[in-house]
Amino acid sequence: MQIELDNPAAATRIQRLKAMTDATHDRLDKRIMAAQPFASKERYAQFLDVQHGFHADVAPLYAAPELNRLLPGLADRCRFQAIKQDIRDITGNEPAAIESRNGALDLPTALGWVYVAEGSNLGAAFLLKEAIKLGLSEDAGARHLAGHPDGRGLHWRNFVSAYNALPMSEADELKVAEGAKAAFNRVHALVEETFA
Repeated sequence: MQIELDNPAAATRIQRLKAMTDATHDRLDKRIMAAQPFASKERYAQFLDVQHGFHADVAPLYAAPELNRLLPGLADRCRFQAIKQDIRDITGNEPAAIESRNGALDLPTALGWVYVAEGSNLGAAFLLKEAIKLGLSEDAGARHLAGHPDGRGLHWRNFVSAYNALPMSEADELKVAEGAKAAFNRVHALVEETFA
């Protein structure tokens, strides 16, 4: 993202956000892959526990009226119920009842968390291929990794377009980046805890 860092004004909001969070995101990706979440169904079940914890944190944001006003259709993008069904598919058990650990977040910070959750859906195409090798599918065990019926790329572009159009100051953008880093770090902590 050298261009964005050299000339931030020429970059889109999403590009600037990506540049500001790349290091944190990369560290998380490496940690997840080191955990080998697709080495077996047992390890995949642990990966689902990580997803369950993170999506419990972001589910209230997907239901928030203010965020849905700014990002129309956000509520329909929530994957929390799909993750819970995947856990039932894999373990045969009801997922533990957990609630968000976030508490009240200001709007820019909340937008940072939503950016991370939506970005993970874009990257889920690769994860779905790995899940299929375990005998799972978009209909059983890997529902939360499924792409949108309109296509994963189009779904992401629609989100990016709405996100880039949000009225936001430079200070707000920095708060968004801090929120995104907090979200990435939350997932990292869940991976450490679950795969320890």
